[in-house]
Amino acid sequence: MFMGEYRHSLDNKNRMIVPAKFRDELGDTFVVTKGLDGCLTVYTYPQWERLATQLEQLPSTKKEARQYMRTFMSNAQECNVDTQGRIQLPQKLVNIANIQKKCAVIGAGDHVEIWAEEKWDAYDEMASDSFETVAETLTEFLQ
Repeated sequence: MFMGEYRHSLDNKNRMIVPAKFRDELGDTFVVTKGLDGCLTVYTYPQWERLATQLEQLPSTKKEARQYMRTFMSNAQECNVDTQGRIQLPQKLVNIANIQKKCAVIGAGDHVEIWAEEKWDAYDEMASDSFETVAETLTEFLQ
């Protein structure tokens, strides 16, 4: 399980240190793709394979399913950790997440997310303000 928040910066080659606590579980090679809410989502290879299998079950006759699958899969990139514990994010993904230099790398349970620092701070503040209200609306799912 991935948890915690870490702050890092991209260097001029879009390389970013992967937090040591995440590196062990992610492995040397993993998949990064466009996530929801403006972040990048990071999956281990076993997670990615399970997710791809689930997505293949979406009905290809539905326009929304095709759109989601194309966007999700076409933005997916394999990333390898170098000897210094860094990955190089493709420019396309850096642009998607609008990461200028500073980023927040957060554990989100079964995956990791990479956010532009300012975007994460704004999202985290908004989500924190409504935390209890949201918790009350989700209790039916926690049985």
